[in-house]
Amino acid sequence: MRVLALDIGEVRVGVAVSDPDGRVASPVCVLPAPEVLGCARSFRRVLEDWEPDVLLCGRPLTLSGEEGPQAERIKNQAQKIAKSCELPLEFADERLSSAEAKRILKEQGLSERSMRGKVDMVAASLFLQSWLDARQS
Repeated sequence: MRVLALDIGEVRVGVAVSDPDGRVASPVCVLPAPEVLGCARSFRRVLEDWEPDVLLCGRPLTLSGEEGPQAERIKNQAQKIAKSCELPLEFADERLSSAEAKRILKEQGLSERSMRGKVDMVAASLFLQSWLDARQS
């Protein structure tokens, strides 16, 4: 089962994908949010290239585990994307995924400026991997 993960932001959407067996997550790309929300050609190409079985979207929770202020917006956008792609939708806790992604990219020597476009796809791969690992156990 291949899973496509989206880290939906206001400006950009990070995209990650699992291997066909649903064991390993990999970052794919970052697309402008309007292109993903509008199912533009760039996003359709990602869907065609990876042929996912499930769409996984990050759910912004507070540190205490409650839905954050962005949660309703993200949930509505994720449902719209899933419907237009005709894919089943799942949600994953994305708490601290962006902070962890920034830490990883800094360790690789990237500057704040050069990591700007990469954080979202790395964050998507981190919460996708956690979600995949939880399903394995």
